[in-house]
Amino acid sequence: MFKKFIGDRAFYRKLFTVMVPMLIQNLITNFVNLLDNVMVGQVGTEPMSGVAIVNQLLFVFNLCVFGGLAGAGIFTAQFYGKNDQEGVRQSMRMKIWIAAGTVLVFGSLLVFFGPQLISLFLHEGEESLDLAATLGFGKDYLHVMLLQIIPFAVTQIYASTLRGTGETMLPMRAGITAVLVNLTFNYILIFGKLGFPALGVVGAAMATVLARVVEMLIVVIWSHRHTERLPYIPGLYRSLRVPGELARQVLILGAPLLINELLWSGGMTTLNQCYSLRGLEVVSAFNISSTVGNLFFCTFIAMGDAISILVGQLLGAGELESAVDEDRKLIAFSVTLSVLVSGVMVIVAPLIPQLYNTTVTVRALAVRLLLICAAFTPLHAYANACYFTLRSGGKTLITFVFDSLFVWTIQIPVAFVLSRYTDVPILPMYAMVEAMNLIKCVMGIVMLKSRKWVVNLVK
Repeated sequence: MFKKFIGDRAFYRKLFTVMVPMLIQNLITNFVNLLDNVMVGQVGTEPMSGVAIVNQLLFVFNLCVFGGLAGAGIFTAQFYGKNDQEGVRQSMRMKIWIAAGTVLVFGSLLVFFGPQLISLFLHEGEESLDLAATLGFGKDYLHVMLLQIIPFAVTQIYASTLRGTGETMLPMRAGITAVLVNLTFNYILIFGKLGFPALGVVGAAMATVLARVVEMLIVVIWSHRHTERLPYIPGLYRSLRVPGELARQVLILGAPLLINELLWSGGMTTLNQCYSLRGLEVVSAFNISSTVGNLFFCTFIAMGDAISILVGQLLGAGELESAVDEDRKLIAFSVTLSVLVSGVMVIVAPLIPQLYNTTVTVRALAVRLLLICAAFTPLHAYANACYFTLRSGGKTLITFVFDSLFVWTIQIPVAFVLSRYTDVPILPMYAMVEAMNLIKCVMGIVMLKSRKWVVNLVK
């Protein structure tokens, strides 16, 4: 019975070839983000909270870039599986247009409405934290961080195409270099080392901008110097015109993905805003727990990307039954891995919050939030694997229902009612909202068994 969930050596060798570089990059990135977060946390609770709120807003932008490019990325993987280099080139041009539009819209929103958006998360709690100072730190951080949105978008255009065509090592190396640059200059600029002034949150933002530029330059320059390995790069900018039929198909498939990422990331931000009504110390504790949690979530996030690439290539090659078989094994491996990760989270949960220069209340709350997060990690892993499976076959409207519609119709109403109309403390409130993911997993089982995602888009 269990044999159908377990692959052979060749299967796992292929999986690890694709997944491990992305996992290493994500682990290093999130580990440095954790160190970055700890460094900002050394400055104080208010600076840490201001930075956390701005990063929550930028999280929406990042996810919209990922979602916007994902529609074209489906065609990238399937064109590559078909060995259609011109198709890959055209899908990359489509990514350029989508990224440009996303940068323009979100950049304008953050420039004109940034302070108002930050203020939505500032509420009095049990401790006497300075809300005005938190707003000031957030505004200072945002003004500098706006400079990194263009290099971030350019990097994603290239990196997503490289991954979709099997070139996973270069994005990993570029990401590792970027996080090391970020870590080094965080230390120098936040605390004022090597003769530089101590810039606090502004220094943290400057280090991030520098790291984004370095990552972009590595990915772009390498791609254009290795055209023998990337035959779709020559002629990429000869014209930015995209065939109307491909643009129509990408928009039909990609629009639900973009809207989904917008609504999902906006939904996560709305949930955090609901939680913030319990006080600024809750914002600080969630900042710690989410930063630590993201480090462990790297496993099933990398598995999701691997599912999208491996299953997408099999579908594009017309090997539909192989795609179904490998997808089942990939999901089983992802969930098993997440159970092991949950155990490690339970062990480290009491340790990492002690590294922060914050109050005893914030540290204790962060530990408990991490334990709740660990308990629900396997549910997130299964739901994430279902999402990328559905997406690999182009069923983007279904993923929209599965992902963002679920957040807005189930999780947010629960959080909204509990936060505004009851006195339920933050811990049981968070646990009840997370428990709703059981419903999402049942939806995933039904959608996968329907096999409606088993589609070759480029035959």
